[in-house]
Amino acid sequence: MALSMRDEPGTQREFETIFILRPDTNQDGIQLVNTRVRGVIDQSGGKLLKLDNWGKRKLAYEVKKQLKGIYLYWQYLGTSGVVEEIERNLRMLDSVIRYYTVKVDEDIDPAARPQAVDEETFNKAATTVPDEEALVTGAATMPRFDEEDMDMEDDFLPALDDVEIPVLKDKD
Repeated sequence: MALSMRDEPGTQREFETIFILRPDTNQDGIQLVNTRVRGVIDQSGGKLLKLDNWGKRKLAYEVKKQLKGIYLYWQYLGTSGVVEEIERNLRMLDSVIRYYTVKVDEDIDPAARPQAVDEETFNKAATTVPDEEALVTGAATMPRFDEEDMDMEDDFLPALDDVEIPVLKDKD
């Protein structure tokens, strides 16, 4: 990868890339795209900081005859040429309908940023929950949570005794 003269020696830039896949992309297709992008980051000496599958969402406007898409969010460190290589690879994949990359910061010490993506997190990012429409119509159900997830839920919910519920009245 090409190094820029603007960068401090031994530092990398932080990027965020969001890309949208066709809504009919299966888990293997998502895994293929994720593996390809991670390979580009690894080959360039970069570091994957965060990976998240935001699920299937309605697009603001039609893109390549699609009204919905599967959103994937990547946060990573890399040199100046890593974005061009990732986007070149995304252009070659038929399942990718849109992508966008933003430079978040530069002159980042890679040793100071922990890598939060392990194999389990990477594999979990290939799984997409059903979209809102399928949940509302009953065509799909939400996946079951693990016991760990259920324990955390209590920490974030307010006690129902403390919540005041307003009474709505009809207009006369």
